[in-house]
Amino acid sequence: MLRSLGRIQNPLLRSVTAASSAFAIVTIIATLAIGLSDKGNDKTANKTTIYASLIALAVGAGGGLIVKADPKSQKSSTTAKSKATDAWQDWRDFKIIKKEAESKEITSFYLQPVDGKPIPDFKPGQYLTIQLDIGDRDKPVIRTYSLSDYPESQDYYRLSIKREGSPKNLDVPPGVGSNFMHDRIEVGSVIPCKPPKGKFYLEVDNAVPAVLVSNGVGITPMISMASACAKQNPQRHVWFIHGARNGENHACRQQINTLKASYPNLHVHYCYSRPNSEDEGKYNSQGYADKQLIADTILPEVKQAHNGSTDAEYYLCGSPAFMDSIREGLGELGAPEDKVYFESFGGGKTKGKAEAATSTAGAVESAEVTFAQSNKTVTWTPADGTLLEFAEANGLSPDYSCRQGVCHTCTCGIESGEVEYTDEPAGEPEAGNVLICVSRPKTDKIVLDL
Repeated sequence: MLRSLGRIQNPLLRSVTAASSAFAIVTIIATLAIGLSDKGNDKTANKTTIYASLIALAVGAGGGLIVKADPKSQKSSTTAKSKATDAWQDWRDFKIIKKEAESKEITSFYLQPVDGKPIPDFKPGQYLTIQLDIGDRDKPVIRTYSLSDYPESQDYYRLSIKREGSPKNLDVPPGVGSNFMHDRIEVGSVIPCKPPKGKFYLEVDNAVPAVLVSNGVGITPMISMASACAKQNPQRHVWFIHGARNGENHACRQQINTLKASYPNLHVHYCYSRPNSEDEGKYNSQGYADKQLIADTILPEVKQAHNGSTDAEYYLCGSPAFMDSIREGLGELGAPEDKVYFESFGGGKTKGKAEAATSTAGAVESAEVTFAQSNKTVTWTPADGTLLEFAEANGLSPDYSCRQGVCHTCTCGIESGEVEYTDEPAGEPEAGNVLICVSRPKTDKIVLDL
């Protein structure tokens, strides 16, 4: 009976069930005993039966509360939920339940599944892939955005998206996806999403100090990382360094300040390059988040909090120029490459983990690559990187977005030859197509429809 009670997870229901069972058992036993003893009409015996049953009712109720839920039963329930969420592999409709401006350029969108079913947890730092049906486009626009929160309930996802303008000195339109999100997506809008993915994430359970360094919209995965540590490993020391132009461009400042108030091991440092008078007292230093700040301020703090050691893990996210500068600076300060993790926003070549090795299985030493539409044939070598990078270096401007084989924006027809993928893409493109952002020649001649 105790095992059966243990399978009931709700304590109130467990108590009621135990009380009912005890009451029924004692009443039956007492009634049989009185009947067998020829005292069926004895008022004293009947009273005794009633009292015994009431006592059994009370004892059963208390016992039901004392009995603990069987962890195996609870695990089975969790496993069932996990299996339900694992079934989500492709597009799934999500509804915008809240839209909130975070800064002059960045807006947050809160998403919940239309079907009302559970959503899987994610690793802090990972991204969500979304699909936007933009009217004047012949096919949906696919974009990836970092998950910018780590909620206690895990019943929604949040994306904090920067409105992207036109790149300087380039005659190209402003960010299609980001502007559509800001201008056209409202509460109630439905957006297809794929499950959270990404290799850039923080392992929360580690004890080594984590130093999170970001600028601009690169703050978004860092919020998720800091929030996850606060909830799951508050003993871990985390440094949160963020660079912004001023308070108007600083997203989610209040959220981090609130988190810091309840998380003593979170050390926050804001750098403003051009602060306004209204920013007085709201930032820690004027200038940039750079090597000098890490050397003069952050490393001494790490050393003090970590028993004299400067060992730490570094997580970097921001614009390509910012990322390259910080990585170079950390190398000069002696930070091991395998302790530096990074992801860039803004279309640069920097991405992924520092220690991630590029696959060379089946690679050729050189290849003749023909861009059919451009009537251009050039020689590729491994130093040229991916076919997307190679095309850009030769004056072409292929479509792309994530540069990680996720969004399929860079899908390109291949007329002859074969390619190999340097990173496993999130789904194969249709037959006769390749993802040039994560591929390189596998044969000595290939022809691309570019």
